[in-house]
Amino acid sequence: MKRQEHLAEVEEVAIRVRVENLKNGRYLGTSPDVPGLVAEGRSVAETVEIAQGLARKIVESCREHGDPLPPVFRSKVRSKREFLVPVSVS
Repeated sequence: MKRQEHLAEVEEVAIRVRVENLKNGRYLGTSPDVPGLVAEGRSVAETVEIAQGLARKIVESCREHGDPLPPVFRSKVRSKREFLVPVSVS
């Protein structure tokens, strides 16, 4: 039996993720580009990774329910605690 491979075109969009220290030693990430995105992690890297996954899930949910996608803008990093994070929205 032949295995079929399907290639999907993947579009990446950079979102801003603002990361701040919490009093308990953890980090909180939010995005001005994706309303409702809130991620918490043990490190900056983990927080950004969680935010990236949540952004994908928000896009998937919007598409599944026919809701408009959040306005996502490409922007320059504005501070040491703000990161541009590529998110696949295929």
